[in-house]
Amino acid sequence: MVEPLFHKDNLIDAAIGAVVELSGPEAKHAITVRRMRVGEAIQLSDGLGLRVKGSIAEISGNSLMVLVSEVITEAIPARQLFLVQALAKGDRDELAIQAATELGISGVIPWQAARSISRWDGAKQAKGQERWQLIVNEASKQSLRAHNPKVQGITDTKGLIKVLADFDLVLVLDISATKLLNSLELPVQGKIALVVGPEGGIDASELEHLSASGAVLISLGVNVLRTSTAGMAAVAAITLGNL
Repeated sequence: MVEPLFHKDNLIDAAIGAVVELSGPEAKHAITVRRMRVGEAIQLSDGLGLRVKGSIAEISGNSLMVLVSEVITEAIPARQLFLVQALAKGDRDELAIQAATELGISGVIPWQAARSISRWDGAKQAKGQERWQLIVNEASKQSLRAHNPKVQGITDTKGLIKVLADFDLVLVLDISATKLLNSLELPVQGKIALVVGPEGGIDASELEHLSASGAVLISLGVNVLRTSTAGMAAVAAITLGNL
């Protein structure tokens, strides 16, 4: 059985043979929900690439002590895949970023697309970003990742074009595109952005601006996927299919 992973800040001083305390909500979850016991194997991560493995040495109240047996520093992947996810109604956008995180994306960029029904206006911007980050963090723990993808601030299409200028390759999912994702030879290193539109697809003017900025329009095939599954399918093809 693979050891469950819990988040803990400030793990930089962890060393083999040392005892590290896990407290707060993470410890409470381990004790009351997972019902972990003394002697069980456990993993801790700071979400920044540091992974600590060990066993529970002691449980006291809502905290537990972990005897460290291994400390691993995981490098940032040579090829980083970022999901640009358009806001969507219901929880479809949240399902998309959750699945994409479990599949290995390096970051998330929330996009207020022209056809997005859901809107992050005013105070909703910070609240929405915070909620997405929480979803991403939980998905990272579920998939035992040592790196938590960062959710950037919300952007409109004009701002998105500027953000994407820093990427080595930008792929835009569009059902009318003539190029198929599986026909591309993707770089083995660098930053790749995958742009997924909202319900109803990406507006024609947005596609024009993205294409003019150097983005490559690609399709997954003849089937029209929901915004909650399109990104997931593309990310899986790239990260698991070794494109």
